[in-house]
Amino acid sequence: MESNLLTAVFLPVALGIIMLGMGMSLTIDDFKRIFVLPKAVITGLTLQLVLLPVAGWAIASISGLSGELAVGLILLSICPGGASSNLITHLAKGDVALSITLTAITSCITVISIPILLNLSMHQFLGAGQMIELNIPQTILQIFLITLLPVSIGMILNAKKPELTLKFEKTVKILSGLFLALIIVGAIVRERNNVIPFFIQVGPAALALNLVTMILGYLGATLMKVTKPQRTSITIEVGIQNGTLGIAIASTILNNAAMAIPSAIYSLIMFATGALFSVWMHRVPDET
Repeated sequence: MESNLLTAVFLPVALGIIMLGMGMSLTIDDFKRIFVLPKAVITGLTLQLVLLPVAGWAIASISGLSGELAVGLILLSICPGGASSNLITHLAKGDVALSITLTAITSCITVISIPILLNLSMHQFLGAGQMIELNIPQTILQIFLITLLPVSIGMILNAKKPELTLKFEKTVKILSGLFLALIIVGAIVRERNNVIPFFIQVGPAALALNLVTMILGYLGATLMKVTKPQRTSITIEVGIQNGTLGIAIASTILNNAAMAIPSAIYSLIMFATGALFSVWMHRVPDET
C-alpha cells in the first residue's frame, strides 16, 4: 500500500468507521451523566484534560527524544480516550457508562484543545527549520470531520434506528478492531527501516506515559473517594489514549510519519498494561 493512499484515504476512512462505531454506542444520557455522577465525571475530566498533558509534556522534556518524537508523544497525551478504553474498562469490571461518558465529553473538548496544545508543543520542541505552522481553525475543522461528525452520525442512528445499530454493532466492533490493527501496522510499515531504533527510543517514554498516568489516575480517583468501578474507569480513561487518532492527526494533518510512531508504539503497549490492570482489579476486593 502506498503511503499517500494510506494517509490520504485509508486512515481517515478507518478512523471514521471506528468513531462511527463508538457513536453507535452513545446516547444523550451519556452526556447528561455529568449531572448524575458529578464527582466521578469532574474527577475524570480534570485528570484527563489537565494532568495527562502535563505528564506528557514532562516526560517528553526529560526523555531526550528528538523534536518530532517529543511532539508525537505530546500529541498522544492530548488525545481523548477511545473505544479501546471502553473495552478495557468492561474487561476490568469498571463503570462502563462512566467510561463512555468521559470518552464522549473529552472527544468534544479536544477538538479545540488539540490544535492549540499541539501548536505550543511544536514551538517548544521543533527548531525553526522544522516548524509546522498550524492553521488552527482549519485543524479544528479537520479533527471535527474525522471524530465528532462520525460520532454524531452514529448517535443519530442509535437514536432513530436502534434496531439497525443493534444489528450491525458486532460487525462495526470487529471492523473497528481490524482497522485499528491495520492502522498500527501501516504506521510501522511506513517507518519500517526505523522501527527498532524508534522502539528503543520511544518505547520507554511511551510506557512511562502509560504507567505514570494510570498510577496518577488511580491515586487521584482514590483521593476523591469514588467507588471501585468508577476508580477503575477513571484510571483506564486517564491511562489509555486514542492512539488511532494520534496516528491519523500526525499522518494526515501534520503529514509527518515520525510523529505517528509514539502513538503506534503506545497502542501496542497499552493493551498489555490494560490487560494486567484488568487482572489486578479482579483481585482487588469489592468495597462493602
